Amino acid sequence: MLLNYIKIAWKVLLRNPFYTFISLFGISFTLMILLVLSAFLDHLFGSHYPENHRDQSLYVQMTRMQDSSRQSSMTGPATYRFLEKNLSALRTPNTYGIFSMFKGANTYVDGKRIKLSIKYADGGFWEVTDFTFLEGKAFNESNFKNGDLVAVITDKIRDDYFGKGQSVVGKTMLVNGLKYRVMGVVAASPITRPVSYADVFLPFNSPKSEYESPGVNGSYMAIIIPKNKADMPVITKEFEQIVNRMPKPFMENGMKVYHLESRALTYLNNFTNQIFGNDQNEVFFMVVALFMVLFMALPAINLVNLNISRIIERSSEISVRKAFGAPSKTVLWQFVVENVFVTLIGAGIALIFAQIILMVFNRSALIPSSDLTINFTVFGLGILLALIFGLMSGVYPAWRMSKLKPAEALKNS
Repeated sequence: MLLNYIKIAWKVLLRNPFYTFISLFGISFTLMILLVLSAFLDHLFGSHYPENHRDQSLYVQMTRMQDSSRQSSMTGPATYRFLEKNLSALRTPNTYGIFSMFKGANTYVDGKRIKLSIKYADGGFWEVTDFTFLEGKAFNESNFKNGDLVAVITDKIRDDYFGKGQSVVGKTMLVNGLKYRVMGVVAASPITRPVSYADVFLPFNSPKSEYESPGVNGSYMAIIIPKNKADMPVITKEFEQIVNRMPKPFMENGMKVYHLESRALTYLNNFTNQIFGNDQNEVFFMVVALFMVLFMALPAINLVNLNISRIIERSSEISVRKAFGAPSKTVLWQFVVENVFVTLIGAGIALIFAQIILMVFNRSALIPSSDLTINFTVFGLGILLALIFGLMSGVYPAWRMSKLKPAEALKNS
């Protein structure tokens, strides 16, 4: 029966090419925009290079300190000492890396200024991220112990500073007025992943890293990767308890701190907490879903009108079927299936055009090193959106025609 409905839908599409073009254009354009938007959201929050384990990682990005009345507060990243002391106290097995936010700097080659983004990192940073080393290796405990002035740079800075494609391990480059020996070259990360983004990575104990700063408020963050994903809530709770045990009140930048909050959360939780407040992922997803439904609403309404016109043309067919005993439910089901079938064809076209747009976007370098793609998650979301769109635009016309009385339909046909 389902196959027959699809065959009928295909014949109807071929019967009126102009209507088919209008319908497929509206469907595919709407879904294409939503697919591109979904790919961008997946790029921002999903697991991608070099944070391929983001879905099973915890991030410590913010600390919040308040006075006794909670009227004054300070929010921002932590100091290296604060993170190292509290993360090393975790009892649940894990791997963690500590690193600074990226900071701007300049260097010069033949009088030409090159802007740099610098990040200070410990050895664990290279374990919790998946940077691809094109040449050389990461700095390690020996380099920290000896205070070596070494650096890992991206392929982009290698090309800008030394020349495109040069072998640079062992060469020196000037950063912050000091000569650093290049130990490794990694494929660059896009700036849309600020946690891992930088042009030059230096050891955490390098000059000007401020890793010895006391107190809580600093410029460092951390990624924790548990051995098992099931340990994530355990580590979150354990880290919270460790922070809560810190003696209070204490002085921080002139403020007497009575309340201190620092949490190990997923990347998305960290983001939504800053926008919507604590643990409000549901609000974020509701906002995104509402936007998508509203975006689909207008073309869906237009398609409803088109579908009604199309179905009215088939009123004689419907009336004959109903006159021979076809129940309204069967007619309703037929037109819903037909509309979903047409919508899925539009979704296929949308997927192709969305993929082309993303390829052009990636090559345009509007976001250097970006890698927006339609992966299985985005593809699955696209199919879901197509089904929702098909139902939104098809149920009402189908319901209306299923209620059509045979005598009335024959009279109007």
